[in-house]
Amino acid sequence: MENKRSIYSNRCWIDGKLQPATVSIENSIITEIHLNKIDDAEDVGDDILMPGIIDVHVHINEPGRTDWEGFDTATQAAAAGGITMVVDMPLNASPVTTTVNAFNEKLTASKNKLHVNVGFYGGLIPGNAQHPVGQNELEGLMQAGVLGVKCFLTHSGIDEFPNVTETEIDEAMPIIAKYGLPLLAHCEIYKKEVDNKFSDFPNSYRYYLESRPKQWENDAVEMMIKLCRKHNCKTHIVHVSSAETLIKIQQAKAEGLPITAETCAHYIYFNAEDIPDSNCLYKCAPPIREKENNDQLKAALANGVLDFIATDHSPAPPDIKELETGNLQKAWGGIAGLQFLLPAAWTAMKEIISIEKFIPLLTEHPAKFLQVNNRKGKLAVGYDADITIWNPDESFEVKPENILHRYNCSPYNGQTLYGTTQQTIVNGITVFQHKKIVNKNAGQWLLKK
Repeated sequence: MENKRSIYSNRCWIDGKLQPATVSIENSIITEIHLNKIDDAEDVGDDILMPGIIDVHVHINEPGRTDWEGFDTATQAAAAGGITMVVDMPLNASPVTTTVNAFNEKLTASKNKLHVNVGFYGGLIPGNAQHPVGQNELEGLMQAGVLGVKCFLTHSGIDEFPNVTETEIDEAMPIIAKYGLPLLAHCEIYKKEVDNKFSDFPNSYRYYLESRPKQWENDAVEMMIKLCRKHNCKTHIVHVSSAETLIKIQQAKAEGLPITAETCAHYIYFNAEDIPDSNCLYKCAPPIREKENNDQLKAALANGVLDFIATDHSPAPPDIKELETGNLQKAWGGIAGLQFLLPAAWTAMKEIISIEKFIPLLTEHPAKFLQVNNRKGKLAVGYDADITIWNPDESFEVKPENILHRYNCSPYNGQTLYGTTQQTIVNGITVFQHKKIVNKNAGQWLLKK
């Protein structure tokens, strides 16, 4: 255990710029910052020393589906990617996190398995915002410390986590607003059967893309903005994939509405034109769209319409991903990419954005969204000693043997990415260094109470 240490970098992210500095740590807290190298400081040279990366959108799946992923493997993969905090989504686990009892079961399941810090969301489903027996489960979850509430506007893929309607969101938003937490929405509204050939050609990526049109997402975003305006409830649009929603989001922000939006690394790194048929590793919902669309998502990150980048890490065993059959219609929809948030996002963005504008997209902005920016997202005295040290100029090829997810099947396999994690420090403890996990169990729960 490292109780006291100092680290110097020529490129330390202090006060919104890269500059030479030494960061001193004691008992998991940053105690001093010197704008020079002090005696006995560990020197990491030109590697960037910055606040720890925060991924606000991760499906860990434990308890109940630990064979898909789990706290142990997920948080090791996060550490290998320079991530010091993840927030776990309320579905894919069994039971889903829509009751206080289920939330407590998840906390118990995660004990002694956290290698990075972990926060949790609760889920909004039909009925759990009501008082059937004097118990409002949604309110109970917020009192228990969840960092936000997640809902789906279309089928989630998990029958135990049904989608909500406009009426149910309308009823829940005043409760959520009272606690000052964000409502996170998966924005697709299923309108009617799309007239395309996906059922006849279930291995075709083109027909899969057409089966989930942008209009579903556009309509859903428009509805969430309307409800946000009505209730002044913090509203977050997860995994934006349709560039046609960007003008709506921009206008809502200009209006002063408390709305935020993210996109994911796979929506800006991959393009539909390059995705082969019969490869279910690329299947996710909403789908990865065309390059012209995705270039607009990148521009929206650069100009602030989109607030930050997440992974929406949602893995599954190879048989459920239909890797042998290539049947996109049957395959579980989700991208395994937690370990590659930093390099995939930087590789996608480095030609259109400076590194100074890039860093907050993974650190300060998600910390502000989660309302933990009084202790995370910056290198400052009194802040938690969560630190990422990385080399943005070094590239590497993703190889299955280096992936620490429970399963090493990922669309990033074989890709050459820029940005190598040199060291990940969680609560003052180095958990990843020199391409391997060096410490475990350094993470903590982060509950909003």
